[in-house]
Amino acid sequence: MSKNNLVFRCWYYFRMGWSTYFAFILAAINTLTVTYFLAIDNYPSLKTIFPSFEIYITIIVSIGIPLLIAIGYAHFKKSQAFKSEVDILVESNPYVRRTIVNTEIILKLNLLLTNNLIIDFKNKKIDESKIKELEDLVHELEKLSETRTFTNSNDLDYLKKELGLKN
Repeated sequence: MSKNNLVFRCWYYFRMGWSTYFAFILAAINTLTVTYFLAIDNYPSLKTIFPSFEIYITIIVSIGIPLLIAIGYAHFKKSQAFKSEVDILVESNPYVRRTIVNTEIILKLNLLLTNNLIIDFKNKKIDESKIKELEDLVHELEKLSETRTFTNSNDLDYLKKELGLKN
């Protein structure tokens, strides 16, 4: 690990710690404090619902946590937002792309070899079309393996081809 890399790693860890934990906690405390003392404390009708800061926090937390869990669930499971985030991650991160492509390649090879083994185990001769299919796949994967780098788009092109997307 180079010194330059160490600096960027520390910067990344700092940003993750700040944005995930520190800023989150401070923002929650700030929002609760500001909304209570600037809004609720100045309106008698709201003051009857939330007579103290502690009751306000209890009510808001009891409603807010389940609501935010539902929103988080919807983000991951029910909306296109998370899919778009993952698409961008795959497009912009060659390491993620490489992992996905390698997984697809391994799966194809395993399926093809397993099917051929099943045929062989049933005492049937493997026909030439199956041998040709295996050879074609090996040539395709050798070509990809020889030409792809982390800086070119070969992995992304391969993924798009496998998904049936246009280049």
